[in-house]
Amino acid sequence: MQRCPRCHSKQVVPNGSAAGKPKKRCKRSGDQFTRTTPRGKPLQTKLLAVLLYRSGLSMHRSATLCGVSAQAVLNWIRAFAQEPYETPGPEGKAVVLEVDERWHSIKKNGTHAGSGTRGMLVQVDGLTGNMAVVTQPH
Repeated sequence: MQRCPRCHSKQVVPNGSAAGKPKKRCKRSGDQFTRTTPRGKPLQTKLLAVLLYRSGLSMHRSATLCGVSAQAVLNWIRAFAQEPYETPGPEGKAVVLEVDERWHSIKKNGTHAGSGTRGMLVQVDGLTGNMAVVTQPH
């Protein structure tokens, strides 16, 4: 049994058709409607698609993994880019590491060999749990 999307009443009766789809009318509120199921994708799917794209996957690959079109992913990226957001403050603790591209020499000789680059290891909450991110400081 269908319910009215406005008042959630079960007093729904047929009321003609529009574009080949049957229209319904609520006896209580008088509203007419054709669709009772929600439109669009859930917020989780949108966030996942944007996160995959921002992680380096192509727009087409992100769309394929989420089961949507590449145009939908592009629209979601643009929508999220226009939303105002707060710059997050530092939370928790950060560890500064020195990463050396000649780690094999260090392992053999036990001495520092070559130039290293500094990185920052931060623990953050992700969609599936905690993850570690290594970034180059600016």
